[in-house]
Amino acid sequence: MYQGTPTKVLTGEVRLSYVHLNEPYKNPKTPNAPAKYSVTLLIPKTDTATKNDIDQSIQAAYEQGVKDKWHNLRPTLANPLIYDGDGRRRDGSEFTEECKGHWVITASSSDKRKPQVVDISNIKTELAPQDVYSGMYARVTINFFPFDTAGNKGVGCGLGNVLKIRDGEPLSGGASAASDFAGLGQAPEAAPMPQMGQPYPAAGPQPQGYAYPQMGQPAMNLSIDPITGMPR
Repeated sequence: MYQGTPTKVLTGEVRLSYVHLNEPYKNPKTPNAPAKYSVTLLIPKTDTATKNDIDQSIQAAYEQGVKDKWHNLRPTLANPLIYDGDGRRRDGSEFTEECKGHWVITASSSDKRKPQVVDISNIKTELAPQDVYSGMYARVTINFFPFDTAGNKGVGCGLGNVLKIRDGEPLSGGASAASDFAGLGQAPEAAPMPQMGQPYPAAGPQPQGYAYPQMGQPAMNLSIDPITGMPR
């Protein structure tokens, strides 16, 4: 329960995966289904408070369905809403590595209702699209609801709004610009000027326009131009 609503949950800190929060997404595997905003929440198994809150809210939505939608029938829910990331998907495949040690649940909203995504440092301004990505950490409001569509009865997980808590390693699989271009486009570090009377290093970059003594020989006691920083 959150804000007095038995079917509503404010999660603890979760990691976001399969993020479609900037634009509605149409799953190519279900071409007849409408486009939706959606996100998958990875809830640490150590966060028992969020898990218990979700379980209770699902049950509240189910009881609401019995009373208001299903004419006092108590259908068996065909699919679980929340999955064990250490187990297997419905098709028998294993969850990806980032799901290990987590509960996994997907929330969505229609293409008519875009979720607001804000940062914890400023909850009144929505984040730019480039700051919203799979792998970041957030707290999310979700709301469970009963449905009866063409005789298919169940409980769904509606997506509310998203509060970004901190950045995380992106889950998109792409490399960052820093890793792609490491060592490129950076000016080489200048070798330090030796102290007067000390030998110059045997190698390394040297200021242009000045003839140094032979390598390994003591430097001459020359004065330094305070404007150019060069010997004079």
